[in-house]
Amino acid sequence: MTTATDIASDLQLPSLPEVILRALDACHAGQSYRDISRIVSADTALVARLLALTSSALYHGSASSSSIEQALLRLGTRRFQTLLLTSALRQLMLEIGGNEWQQLRDFWRHSLTTALTAKTLATLTRYPDPDEAFLLGMIHNIGELIAIKTPCQERKQQLLSQQSDIAARLVSSWGLGPMAADAMRYQHALPGQLRDADHLVKVISLSTRLALSDATGIGAAATLFGLQEDLTRELNLKIGEEVASVADSLGVPLEEEYDASESKRRLNNRLIEHTVVRTALSLPTATPENLTGLVSEATGSLALVTGLPVLCFSHTGEDLVLRSGSCRHLPELCINPTSGGSALTTAFRTGQTALMVPSEPTVLDQQLMSLLEAPSLLAIPVRMNETPVGVYVLGVDEHSLSATRNLAELFVRELTDALVSASTDTLASEQQMAHERLRRQVHEVSNPLTIIRQYLFQLRSRLDDASVQSDLNIIQEELDRAGNLLLQISQHTVDTEGNDTDLNTELSSLSRILQDSLFHDVDRALHLNLCAEDAHIQAQASSVRQVVLNLVRNAAESFENQPGTVTLRTTAPLFQNQRRWVELQISDTGPGIPDGLQRHLFEPVQSTKGDGHSGLGLSIVKQLIDDMEGIIACHTGPEGTTFRILLPAASYTYDKTD
Repeated sequence: MTTATDIASDLQLPSLPEVILRALDACHAGQSYRDISRIVSADTALVARLLALTSSALYHGSASSSSIEQALLRLGTRRFQTLLLTSALRQLMLEIGGNEWQQLRDFWRHSLTTALTAKTLATLTRYPDPDEAFLLGMIHNIGELIAIKTPCQERKQQLLSQQSDIAARLVSSWGLGPMAADAMRYQHALPGQLRDADHLVKVISLSTRLALSDATGIGAAATLFGLQEDLTRELNLKIGEEVASVADSLGVPLEEEYDASESKRRLNNRLIEHTVVRTALSLPTATPENLTGLVSEATGSLALVTGLPVLCFSHTGEDLVLRSGSCRHLPELCINPTSGGSALTTAFRTGQTALMVPSEPTVLDQQLMSLLEAPSLLAIPVRMNETPVGVYVLGVDEHSLSATRNLAELFVRELTDALVSASTDTLASEQQMAHERLRRQVHEVSNPLTIIRQYLFQLRSRLDDASVQSDLNIIQEELDRAGNLLLQISQHTVDTEGNDTDLNTELSSLSRILQDSLFHDVDRALHLNLCAEDAHIQAQASSVRQVVLNLVRNAAESFENQPGTVTLRTTAPLFQNQRRWVELQISDTGPGIPDGLQRHLFEPVQSTKGDGHSGLGLSIVKQLIDDMEGIIACHTGPEGTTFRILLPAASYTYDKTD
C-alpha cells in the first residue's frame, strides 16, 4: 500500500514546462502574489509541492494553507523562486516521452476544469471558502499524475486504483482537515449516497463528474444541489472557455498534438542560467587580496556547468600564469600577454571573448589544445571594474561552441558580480561612517532652513503687499525644494547590508530629517511614540526607511493646506501565528483615502497627490513589506488613516535550507 509519507517525500511530479516558465517570468517581473498564484494554481505538481513545503517543519507547525495564495504568502517570493527552480531541476530527471506528454496535457486540462468547476459550484451554493474547493479540485486526482511518471505498468495500475485514498492521505498530511480529506476519499461515491454528505464533499464529487462532461454529471447536479440542466450546461460551457483561455495564455494547445520538447528546452536553459551557475558560484568570503585565488577556485565550477575542459590563467604582475584547470597534469606556464595572436593573449588584451583562428593557430594555441585534448579553443577574460583579473580557456568543438560561449560568458558575468560584491563588503565600516557623517550634515544644513522658514512665517503676517507676498511664495517654494533635496539625499545614504535593524533608532533618526522638511510648518506635527522594549527587526534599514518615508510623505501631502498630525508608534513584542513581531503604526489626521483608491490600495495607480494617498508609493510599500515577509493593513475614514505594519522580530530565525 502506498503511504502519504512515501509520496510526500517524493513529490518529483511532472509539470507543464510552460507553467513553470510563466511563473519564473512573473517572479522576475515582480508581479503580485495574486498574479503569481493564478499561474501556480494551474499546475497540480506545483500546488502539491507548495502545500508540502508550507505544511512542513520549516514553518513550525503554523496553520495550514487553505488556498494557493495563502500558501504563497507564507512561503515568500524568494523561497517560491527556489521551489520553481528545483521543480525545473527535477523535470530534467524525469524521462517523459511523446505519449506521456499527451497524457500530462490531458491530465492538466481535467484538473484545471475540475478546480474551476469546484470554485464555481462553491460560490453558487454559498460554500464559505471557494478557494479551498479550487485547491482540492486541482489535487483530487494526484495519483494519476504520479502514475504518468511511473514506468512500471503494474505499479501504474496500482496508483490509478488507489488515487482517491492517495489524495486523501496527502491532504491529511498537509493539515487541510478531515472534511478536505473526506472530499478526496469519497469523490467517486454515487450521487444518491451523497445527499446528506458534507457540503465540500458534494462540491468535489460533483465537480469531478461535471469535468467529464457526461450525462451522469448533469443528473448528479440536480440530485445534490437541485441545479437545472440548462444552468449546469451553461456552467460547463463557461468553464470550458476559461480553461481554453488559460491554455492559450500559456501557449498550451488543447486540440492538436502536444509536444513540450521546445518548452522543456527553454526551461532547461533558464534553469542553467538561474540555478546551476549561481549554485556553482557559491564563493567564500572574499577580500581584494584573494580575488585572483577565487577566480582560480571557480575553474571546477565552470567545467561542471559547461561539461568541457577548462584552464584558468591569473594575471600576476605583467604575466598570465596557469593556476588551475580540469586536466590531470598541469605544467608550469607563464605567458607575456603584450604580444602574439593566440586566443588567450587576444582575450586578455581586448577584454573580449576570443576564438582560436582555425586556419592559423599559434604555437601557444596548439599547446593549449593539446593540454585540453580539444580541436579548438575559446578564451573568456575576467575583469573587475575594467581591471584584468584572469582568463578562462575552454576546449570546444564546432558542435558545442555556440551554447558553450553563451553559458561560459554568463558564468563569467556572474563571477564578476560576485567578486565586485565581495570586494565592496570590505568597505562596510567606512561606508557606515560616511553614512553617519552625511546624516549629521543633512541635519545641520536643515537647521538654518528651519530658522529661515520661521522668519518667513512672521513676515507674511506683517506685510500686506501682494507683490511682496508673491516674492515670499517664491522663497518658500525654493526652501521647500531644498528641504526635499535634503530628504532625498538622506534616503540614498549608504546602508550597511545587515538584516538586523533597530526600528526605534531608525524612526528617531528619520524624524529629525522629516521635522525639518515635511513638518516645518507650525500647524503640522510629527509625533513619536516608541516602545521601551527591544524593537529590533529582521530587515534592512534601507527598506524600512523607504516604507516610512513613502507613508509619511503621503500623509503630509493629504493635509494640503490644512493642519495635521502624523504619529509613528511602535509596539513590541507582538505574537501572532506562533511568530514574534514588532508592530509599527503610522497614523494621520488627514481626510482619509478616497473610496476610488481604497479598492486598489496597493496597486500602481495614477498619482493624485493632494487628494489622498495614491500613486506608486503604496505599491512599492507593499512589495517591500512582502520582501521583508511582513504584513500591512490599513484603516481609513474621515477622521484619518492608520497603516498597521507587522515586521518579523530579529530574534525570529528561519531555517535556511530552502
